[in-house]
Amino acid sequence: MKIVIPGGTGQVGTVLKRAWTAAGHEVVVLTRRPQRPGEVRWDGRTPGEWVGEIDGSDVVVNLAGRSVSCRYTPGNLKAMMDSRVESARVVGEAISAAAVPPRVWLQMSTATVYAHRFDAPNDEATGLFGGAEPGVPDYWSYSVDIAKAWEREQERADTPHTRKVALRSAMVMSPDRGGVLDVLLWLARLGLGGSVAGGAQYVSWIHDQDFVRAVDFLVGRDDITGPVNLAAPAPLSQRAFMRALRKAWGMPVGLPATRWMAELGALVLRSDTELLLKSRRVVPGRLREAGFAFDHPEWPEAADDLVRRVRGGRQGGRRPGRRERRAPLPEAGGPRR
Repeated sequence: MKIVIPGGTGQVGTVLKRAWTAAGHEVVVLTRRPQRPGEVRWDGRTPGEWVGEIDGSDVVVNLAGRSVSCRYTPGNLKAMMDSRVESARVVGEAISAAAVPPRVWLQMSTATVYAHRFDAPNDEATGLFGGAEPGVPDYWSYSVDIAKAWEREQERADTPHTRKVALRSAMVMSPDRGGVLDVLLWLARLGLGGSVAGGAQYVSWIHDQDFVRAVDFLVGRDDITGPVNLAAPAPLSQRAFMRALRKAWGMPVGLPATRWMAELGALVLRSDTELLLKSRRVVPGRLREAGFAFDHPEWPEAADDLVRRVRGGRQGGRRPGRRERRAPLPEAGGPRR
């Protein structure tokens, strides 16, 4: 199969490309700064020669968007919004204009669209959208607006021959350098991986190999459209999450941090405390209803596996793990239109 990944040079794109290349698929990454074979230049806003890669492809997975690991200044929030909406719009235009459109368009979204809550989990059917929760910073609602606009752009695209799925993904945990797990392990190794602001806020996550398997599952299921939560079925408190990660690494101590300490740390790291303080209690309702089975449903076991891979030197894709040596994706079914 030919798979096109706009914005595929980040952590998630690296995970997908590594797995699909190992499975024998042709993977083309659209990027502003192509440097490797299989990378094609685009600007994420306007049509160009890159549209020829989409015409005749089997699958498009759009991951493009400015990183959320930044200070949430008005300028950065606008860049996050514009980069997501504009890239989704131009991908939709390319698919609409294709003589042989892809069978499926998977559009990255985010579990951040759901409300900050502790009382019940958010699935696709009964989950509450965020933006109006009491007692949270006003600017948190802008992250929800970004997610809604991102999905809305895909929904309104005129692509009658291409199935569309929005991936409301939780944090993808992989051993790759520079990913979210790398940062959390760095804190744990320094003895700083304790609870933050009490640690009651929920963390939703997904093991990288389950993420790839879930995307493969969605590619092969022609009956699934619309938003799908990509998250392990067992979100847990930030306190318990970091305790399990410290145990996996063998670090007995994790100093707690107050809210103001978290604010200071986020400032130093040029990040934002929403990533730490928002309670993301998200569960994979549609995946489980469709029969998807997680290999890593519980965080303590998943953390053990990820730490083993980190210590085995497998980050960066140099030595793929056993489950990454995978069978091919299902071939595109039905007549090409």
